[in-house]
Amino acid sequence: MNMTTKLLLIACLPILLSLGCVNPSLPPAPATPTVASLALEPTPTPLTSTMAVVPNRSGVDLLSVPELVKRLRPAVVHIQTEALRLDMFSRPIPEVGVGTGIVLDRDGNIATNEHVVQGARRILVTMADGRSFQATLVGGDRLTDLAVVRIQADGLQAATLGASDRLEVGEEVVAIGHALNLPGGPTVTKGVVSAVGRIIQEAGFPITEGLIQTDTAINPGNSGGPLVNLKGEVIGINTARLSAEGIGFSIAIDSAKPIVAELIQKGRVERGFLGIGQVDITPALAQNFSLPTDKGIGINSVSPDGPAARAGLRSGDIIISIGSMSINNSFDLIKALTTFRPGQSVKVDFFRDSIKMSKEVVLGERPR
Repeated sequence: MNMTTKLLLIACLPILLSLGCVNPSLPPAPATPTVASLALEPTPTPLTSTMAVVPNRSGVDLLSVPELVKRLRPAVVHIQTEALRLDMFSRPIPEVGVGTGIVLDRDGNIATNEHVVQGARRILVTMADGRSFQATLVGGDRLTDLAVVRIQADGLQAATLGASDRLEVGEEVVAIGHALNLPGGPTVTKGVVSAVGRIIQEAGFPITEGLIQTDTAINPGNSGGPLVNLKGEVIGINTARLSAEGIGFSIAIDSAKPIVAELIQKGRVERGFLGIGQVDITPALAQNFSLPTDKGIGINSVSPDGPAARAGLRSGDIIISIGSMSINNSFDLIKALTTFRPGQSVKVDFFRDSIKMSKEVVLGERPR
């Protein structure tokens, strides 16, 4: 059995992904562009003696949950969308969706989940003070499930973004959002950080890495809302809830910042494009199919006239590095295609049968 046949067999397994010539999995945040523009104002209100605080051994006073909610609530908005779907007789039927958003700046930029606004023909944003505004879609990125919408409004109060790389497992966090679209304002739930760096690979969800797992209740309508530490800083954007009890996920804010910045600047996130179908190589697959490596990305299809095909890559090859970046799995591939942009020439190392080879590939622009 040749290498191409092996990888085609592997492609039939459930772990098959469809990066390259279709849509890649959800990547971590690219190193660029700068997020200096998202030093979101206003700066945090200094703690005063009138605020309820909880002593913290680190020397930083933590807010009580009621004070935290008072501080953040003006920056948390209700998002309602209207879209059209066709019934079985191809007749248009209005469809309403709801979610939550986070005010980023005084220019009216609001972060939310891409799945909240996907396909919407009308987006209505309602503030905590009851004002409602028609919003325009600035840009969305399906792979990170992040989007930015914009409203024209005065007196906006922006949320303060924290640093998710400082999170500790067991740290208390609060989720604020319009769960279940219940009347009376946003719902507040409290829990702890259960884990960091989690990966979702579930049916119905984008393949996502670097997530914050929490036992804080996250329900439909919470999508796009903030996960907040007890200093009142947004450290995650709530994105998914699995059917298992007490398991919710948030996009780490450190990953979200550069994606959101690029959406504001360009309306989309640019990524390099190889033009391949791919499958993760694992130790089990390597043993079962006698592959020359137990990690990497196996190519099971190549787009005609795509960047990979033009460089001489073909079905059966197993990619192990791009540029200076090792490629152990699909997430590494996504990182590389986010780091290296369209038009860049990169060295791709790969196995062809048992022979290690290299090719220079000029990355293309991913089809929209």
